[in-house]
Amino acid sequence: MAFEGPSTVAAVVLETVVGTAGILVLPAGYLAGVRELCDRHGIVFIADEVMSGFGRTSAWFAVDHWGVTPDLITFAEGVNSGCVPLGGVIVSDAIYDTFRTRPYPGGLTYSGHPLACAAAVAAITAMKEDGIVENAARIGEQVIGPGLREIAERHPSVGEVRGLGVFWALELVRDRETREMLVPGAAGGAETRPVDEVVAACKARGLWPVYNYNRIHVVPPCTITDTEAKEGLAILDEALTKADAHVA
Repeated sequence: MAFEGPSTVAAVVLETVVGTAGILVLPAGYLAGVRELCDRHGIVFIADEVMSGFGRTSAWFAVDHWGVTPDLITFAEGVNSGCVPLGGVIVSDAIYDTFRTRPYPGGLTYSGHPLACAAAVAAITAMKEDGIVENAARIGEQVIGPGLREIAERHPSVGEVRGLGVFWALELVRDRETREMLVPGAAGGAETRPVDEVVAACKARGLWPVYNYNRIHVVPPCTITDTEAKEGLAILDEALTKADAHVA
């Protein structure tokens, strides 16, 4: 930003908790620093909460963990549990004020779709009444987090465990000291075999995991029960012996 000049930067867009790229939880103070930088230079701060919003990280929005208020928040399927395709943008008062006297140049064919929006209202209402965000927080703190850390202690193929709520990842490695990835980035063919074996072992036992290169993502529904979470963790624990066989 300093190199290009702040006048050339309209907005900073980032995932509050990076999803597909690895469930990366930002360190304390990072988002506050981004907010301060944007305020100093008059830059719009946009938080992408498509994956991390609506209870996924044990808060309504992941930014809530760090007490930071973006200028815009993007969201999607979590708002109505994916019942009907829906995405949207939450805007701050300052952004809203700029469109009080002129049209907002946004919206596509399905803008304001009444069915999708009704599903969102119903889903949010149910989440509030049934304590879904609270359930995600409790499961993450008491079951998934501790369970994954115990799994890491038993398996030399697990280089790191990270996450919040019901949004976690296991980083699989060949060597814990060097952190060499179990499967190289953008690998294909036989190179993916170590993780393919873990995934196949999970599926054979009834668990369908999310995975990306050398990572196994643990992202169950926010409504998951203790019993279901423990069953999934037990299957993953057993399946990771496949990865251990490839450890240096």
